[in-house]
Amino acid sequence: MNEILLVRHGETTWSASHRHTSYTDLELTPDGERQARALAPLLADRRFVRVLSSPRQRATRTAHLAGLTVDATDPDLAEWHYGEYEGRTSDAIQEERPGWSIWTDGGGPGGESPAEVGARLDRVLARLAPLLERGSVALVGHGHSLRVLGARWVGLPPSAGGLLRLDTATLSVLGHEHGRRVIRRWNLPAPSPTGTDPDRAARH
Repeated sequence: MNEILLVRHGETTWSASHRHTSYTDLELTPDGERQARALAPLLADRRFVRVLSSPRQRATRTAHLAGLTVDATDPDLAEWHYGEYEGRTSDAIQEERPGWSIWTDGGGPGGESPAEVGARLDRVLARLAPLLERGSVALVGHGHSLRVLGARWVGLPPSAGGLLRLDTATLSVLGHEHGRRVIRRWNLPAPSPTGTDPDRAARH
């Protein structure tokens, strides 16, 4: 069966420091570029009928370094809009809003709600349906929005994305089993040059 392959972009300075990054168009760090290049062997033998990316340069650059040719950018693949919480960490936000969670409360003033993010990623999945009849598709995007997309693929609410940790420069695969939508693989890192798994604990 044909699959949807999800690629989260490589590290940026803000992802490394756990700062929420949506519309701020950051470049990859040198480590982020190395992460993206390391994905190339995992993608080399795969063929896609369509490769779509978020418009942000951290996503398009990751696609390029990983050996993917982007057919089009899709604004619906952009990261969750954090509104006034852009550039802030969850810990800092919770100091003024105890108990706050992006998954249930959404972004800050001017930002998106979970339902709004879920609606636009549902639009992405709807547009992919005819493409999946022809072959597999690759999507290059961001941590929170791709987690919502994974949750919506299996019929869960956007808030369920909070259960799907997704590190920088990782691959995830959505597909089918016995006619049902399933998550086939999730948060798969590229092998490190030394043969040991990289420590991604600090990479939001």
